[in-house]
Order: sequence, then C-alpha cells, then structure tokens
Amino acid sequence: MGILPHQRKVYEEILLEINRIIKEDGLKAGDKLPSERELSDRLQVGRSSVREALRSLELLGLITTRRGEGTFIQHYRQNQLIDIIGAYVLKDFKTRKDLIEMRKLLEIDAVRLACKRATEKHFTEMERLIQAAEEKIRTGETADEEDYLFHRAICRSSRNSVLHRIWVPVVEYARPAGERSLPPSSDEEMVVKEHRDILSAIREGDDAKAVARMSRHLDSSVL
Repeated sequence: MGILPHQRKVYEEILLEINRIIKEDGLKAGDKLPSERELSDRLQVGRSSVREALRSLELLGLITTRRGEGTFIQHYRQNQLIDIIGAYVLKDFKTRKDLIEMRKLLEIDAVRLACKRATEKHFTEMERLIQAAEEKIRTGETADEEDYLFHRAICRSSRNSVLHRIWVPVVEYARPAGERSLPPSSDEEMVVKEHRDILSAIREGDDAKAVARMSRHLDSSVL
C-alpha cells in the first residue's frame, strides 16, 4: 500500500485498498470478503484499522457480517443509504438539473453505440422488459422498474463498461429526489411504445433514428 496522504485517515485509505482487493479478486455481491486477519496481512496494517474500515462499510450497507460465517458483499441497491444521500445531495436544484442532463448525454451515447454493438442477447432482454412492462400496465401496476432496467439494458448493450458504471449512480442518485423515468400511469403505454420504437431502431442499426427517438423520449419522460 502506498504512502498515506496526510489529510486522509488510515481507515479511509484502507477502504480504497479493500475496494481494490474486491476488484482484483473478482468479488461481487453475495461473495465472501477475505477475513479480517487476511486483509490485515495483505494490506500490512493493524487489525484494528481493518476492523474500523469494515465497520464503516457495514454502516454504509455495503457489506454484512454473519455470525460464524464471515463478511459478505451486499448489492448497493439493497440498502436505503443511496436514497438518503440522494435526498441531501439533490436539495440543490442545479445539482439535480445537472444529473438529468448527464443522464441524457450518457444515454444518447449509449444508444448510438448500441446500434453498432448490441447482440441478439441484448435484443432479447430489451424485448422481455418491454413485454413485462406491458403486462404490468394491463394489470394496473406501475412499470417503473422495467423502465429502469430497459434503459440500463441499453447502456449495457453499448458494451462500454465505464459508461454503464457512470450511468448507474447518476440514475440512482436522481431517483430518490423524485425523478421518475415514467410519467403518470395514463401515459405509460406511450412510454412503452417509445421503448419499442427505440429498440426497433437499434435492431436496424440506424444510429441517427435511434438517437432521435431516444432524445425525444428522454425530453418527454425524464422529469
């Protein structure tokens, strides 16, 4: 581990190093973290500092400790902390406006890349989500989650992992502040139709048409 910056506490630097270990070891949500002793040995720091870092991650809802089993990585979407952070961060109207603008920029680029890189696997997933949304609307339910997953599927189909990693927190921070990707239920059928039109353009590989449709969709549906 490199020299610790003077302005950063030891455990804060350890948090960054634990994140590096998670990436190096290919760990994901549900996987078990190395033990406190192993982390101490790998990072060459005291166990008390490791313990403090792990406690911080647990308070953030990013890991969970099971007695007798060990410490496991939690999926960040399973906790409510991001909602709380978003509510504070997005009190500033300009911050929220900038997030929405950033989302649009990311999704326009994503759909452009999707026209060149999306595979049949991506098309199948997008179609499945459209059908799931249609079924929910028919039964009087709100299809917010399917909408979120459809837009995420487009970002994934861009096959640019950095774009996708940036898009996720941008949308997650915006949603708690009241942003909905879908308008009121009376207009949800139109939104799903727009999704189908976007998918059609991506299938055709027509990036100009796909970008135009995505731009209109975001202008009308992202509040």
